[in-house]
Amino acid sequence: MVSNKGLLLPLLAALAACATTSTESKAPESASNGPARSKPATYSRDPFPSTYKVYPGVVTAITGATIFDGEGGRIENGTIVLADGVIRAVGGADTPIPDGATRIDGTGKWVTPGIIDVHSHLGDYPSPSVEAHQDGNEVTGPVRPEVWAEHSVWPQDPGFTRALTNGGVTSLQILPGSANLFGGRSVTLKNVPGRTMQQMKFPGAPYGLKMACGENPKRVYGGRNQMPASRMANVAVMRQTWARAQEYRRRWDKYEKDGGEMPARDLAMDTLRGVLDGDILVHNHCYRADEMANIIDMSKEFGYKVSTFHHAVEAYKVADLLKQNGICSALWADWWGFKMEAYDGINENIPFVHNAGACTIVHSDDPNGIQRLNQEAAKALAFGRKVGIQIPDEVAWTWLAINPARAIGVADKTGSLKPGKMADVVLWNGHPFSVYTRPAEVWIDGALMYDSADPSRRPVTDFELGQPGEGDVK
Repeated sequence: MVSNKGLLLPLLAALAACATTSTESKAPESASNGPARSKPATYSRDPFPSTYKVYPGVVTAITGATIFDGEGGRIENGTIVLADGVIRAVGGADTPIPDGATRIDGTGKWVTPGIIDVHSHLGDYPSPSVEAHQDGNEVTGPVRPEVWAEHSVWPQDPGFTRALTNGGVTSLQILPGSANLFGGRSVTLKNVPGRTMQQMKFPGAPYGLKMACGENPKRVYGGRNQMPASRMANVAVMRQTWARAQEYRRRWDKYEKDGGEMPARDLAMDTLRGVLDGDILVHNHCYRADEMANIIDMSKEFGYKVSTFHHAVEAYKVADLLKQNGICSALWADWWGFKMEAYDGINENIPFVHNAGACTIVHSDDPNGIQRLNQEAAKALAFGRKVGIQIPDEVAWTWLAINPARAIGVADKTGSLKPGKMADVVLWNGHPFSVYTRPAEVWIDGALMYDSADPSRRPVTDFELGQPGEGDVK
């Protein structure tokens, strides 16, 4: 539970039973076809549904600010109106403002969509970083798609509040770690206080599947004298697993179409079937260009699509291939060389990939980095300009907004300041690419979740309230 004066936790709705069963009543008989057959019983695709409820907000208008709309647009002396949890209007100084709206003077400040981090382990590797909290990798086998990151999420992780108040992060994807070839399902969260993971779970966001290639799986399992112990074994194990998943999918598709004896459930294969059906998005930890190319070919062999290559320090070498296949790259500005597969990283990676027309994202993979993603993007922007790639500030903000929203399948709901989208908004106290700038106010679904000038609008977790020197918000 998170304590925050001025913020009211939404009422919890009772969870509905999730298992889908066949109906016992018979459909009316058709004169031509005889009795209509009821659909066979099957399994729930979402047994842990979101119980997220929007926090209460008020009609709000921010005026006079510079607006980056998250899709590459910029408005000087702009106005944005938030109402009923969504963005109602965005425009210039003449944008109509509803009577009775709370007005905020944004003169000299900037407004952006809330930052979306596509690669976080908050909750699964929470603070404090002690062994008892290490719940992000299931290292009992290289193929573990049956595990779900959400079942390790600890909502009291202080990292969530730090990402909100210091970094302006309003949504984030929590991934399993990269010890496994198939690491398990990811979950996307709204960065709001909640007693349970499901109260934070982004409504309608698709699941992801974390996969990994390269050094990590072969190091973890090769050291235990089991496959994979080499890159060729990485690919062999992945291909064999996808072959099993195809057969599992065929059995279930036939059963759900024709009935008969229900196939045996396999939770690991349920996840991979979801990928093959296009319902679950693949997020692949992969550093080297040659391995990305191999993964793309394997995805075509088995009929699935990679949404995003994560870390991808050699993405600049295959940026045209990534564009051609519609694959995003989640990147750091200047992390490289900490292992051999990261050795050939360059500081210009992000601007080079962007300049090639491929989907480009700035991500964290770090509880401290998530608090400074705006600065990470600023570094990449500067590296590009040094080599002559002149990317406008407002275009670079797509790396933190609409592009990550696309990668995790929520671009129709958030990621840009467009009327009708979720009012996930940050008002920055200066230029958002300055190291001196911090969020002044942050809204999620139009509810003011953080106000730097109001101590009652600074969320503090129960865990922090119990610690000496913490939770002294007045």
